Amino acid sequence: MPIPKPDFTIGVEEEYLLVDLDTLDLAPAPSELMERCGAELEGRFSPEFLNCQVEIGTKVCAGVSDARAELQTLRATVARIAKDYNLAPIAASCHPFSDWRDQHHTDKERYNNLRDDLAGVVRRMLICGMHVHVGIPYPDQRIDLMNQLSYFLPHLLALSASSPFWQGEDTGLSCYRLTVFDNLPRTGLPPQFDGWGSYERSVQALVDLNLIEDSSKIWWDLRPSARFPTIEARICDVSPRLETTLTLAALIQCLTRMLWRLSQQNQRWRVYDNFLIAENRWRAQRYGLSRGLIDFGARQIKPFDMLIEEMIALVAEDAEVLGCTAEIENMRSILAHGNSADRQRAAYQDAIQAGDTPHDALKSVVKHLIEEFHADL
Repeated sequence: MPIPKPDFTIGVEEEYLLVDLDTLDLAPAPSELMERCGAELEGRFSPEFLNCQVEIGTKVCAGVSDARAELQTLRATVARIAKDYNLAPIAASCHPFSDWRDQHHTDKERYNNLRDDLAGVVRRMLICGMHVHVGIPYPDQRIDLMNQLSYFLPHLLALSASSPFWQGEDTGLSCYRLTVFDNLPRTGLPPQFDGWGSYERSVQALVDLNLIEDSSKIWWDLRPSARFPTIEARICDVSPRLETTLTLAALIQCLTRMLWRLSQQNQRWRVYDNFLIAENRWRAQRYGLSRGLIDFGARQIKPFDMLIEEMIALVAEDAEVLGCTAEIENMRSILAHGNSADRQRAAYQDAIQAGDTPHDALKSVVKHLIEEFHADL
């Protein structure tokens, strides 16, 4: 029986933080806000672990053009309703100055169980991410493509990084989110499996011991979805700018199609050990776009201007077929203007140079994040 050709549909999930428009600190979502957003967005909106967080998720989209319309609607609706309660959403993976100790988790059975299971580690989860699903109907193909796609996770992280500040301090990292998230079990780079059966046996071993109820409690940077016939990229920080979100979604979709295309020619991307990919993951987490990544084939560190041109060329055919060439080429603009971590630091330094105190400068960063969230709506 021939393996069905994937349709490469995509779905995008984003998590947002809610801030008070007067203090610019985090604020819990009122129940009325949650009810109104839930009613208007019809299953595409939900609470998150902390009550200052919300999550949106698109419908299944044929491509980035559909995802653009969906995300514009979702972002605009959350922003409009939040404003009625003197709140605003920001799409950054860490709030610049709020303290996790002051936040409370959402009172739902799922989140109560997480609190009980993960104890003090989960209390620090004042972080937001972005997930992109790509439709791959055949299970073994999902695993095969996942094994190869892992190589590009550091590239995606560097482009998306939006969490340089934590509890009022510049961490020196472009992505502080992962230092918090990696404290949870079953996180980090995915293991390499030789097929769907191998993956299922590994998951079932934990299910049989009543350690997890299903694979939704596996939070790798890239995983087969527990609910959908997709592979789910979870490495990215959430992006303040909609255009960056769309570029990341397009890149994940195109890279997946490129790897599938290689398989049709009896070719494949070389699978490297996680020890090596983890080194690039750290470089992306620490330096973002500024120091480049290791090209293991060439055995050299390549700057991001070179890596981006290589990726654009690598997926050019796929971007044309999928109708997202403009979004792929937007990687050049991200590099030119910096990722969100770079822009947040610039906003902070501008405020300091204007005479603001460090705390007021951090408030200026939040104002910057609010402006970027609304810019493309």
